[in-house]
Amino acid sequence: MKFFRVRGWFKQGFGRQRFTRELVTLSREQALERVYSEVGSRHRVRRNLIHIEEAVEIKREEVKDRRLISMLEGS
Repeated sequence: MKFFRVRGWFKQGFGRQRFTRELVTLSREQALERVYSEVGSRHRVRRNLIHIEEAVEIKREEVKDRRLISMLEGS
């Protein structure tokens, strides 16, 4: 399993909503697909309105998401 941090923004109303998501997936493509799916579902935004600025693989020690950290500590 690899850790990814995905940053980007999506159009909402007349402005932009920025986001950062940290995920555990097998590949970068799976991380992007999951971000498109979750952001689109949660905010009712089409994929063509979601803009990914970066998707980088990070080390386990660089993870900042509390839910992900607690999951890692449990295993």
